[in-house]
Amino acid sequence: MTQPSTPAGAAPGTTARHDLWKPVLLRAAAALVFGAVTVFWTSPSVEVMGWAGGLYLLAAGVVSLRTVPATGFAQNSAAGKLLSAAGAVLAGAGFAVLLLHSDLLFGVIAALGLGAAGILELACGLQHRGRHVLARDWIASGVIGIGTAVLLPFFISLGAHALLGVAGGGAIISGVLWVLSGLTLRHDARAGAGKP
Repeated sequence: MTQPSTPAGAAPGTTARHDLWKPVLLRAAAALVFGAVTVFWTSPSVEVMGWAGGLYLLAAGVVSLRTVPATGFAQNSAAGKLLSAAGAVLAGAGFAVLLLHSDLLFGVIAALGLGAAGILELACGLQHRGRHVLARDWIASGVIGIGTAVLLPFFISLGAHALLGVAGGGAIISGVLWVLSGLTLRHDARAGAGKP
């Protein structure tokens, strides 16, 4: 999904930054670890759901916040504020889910967190489409977050296993997306460093 680096003289934010791939791969790792937990834990309790889901949302939020400086956006720019807000929403939802263990609360809080963060990422991606290497990834990640948020409330009555399955499915899809993005950015950074 990530666009390859653009030629010299391009607009700011269009070339792959040398350090951008690291937080992108950290976000992918958090999503894929959570996804693996949801796949292999056959009968999770409400407490396991709260801890696993809360730690995932918290980690995704913190990594998203740490990614903002690497994107090249200033913290006080419109894009920096959108991405910071998305990370803060995820981290806040994760903290709440860690503390409050119930099917209903997990479904509602995780849906609100993923939905709000998805809308913010989608908005940032649409604003910077064609001008930033992560724009298409933000669009895709935003759509996945919104889709997961829409589905979660329908599975509240089915319990922890179903809720983790829906959240984990979204995490796996976004994790694969962010792995591809991070590896592309890493390749582009290495290729750019090798040029004279």
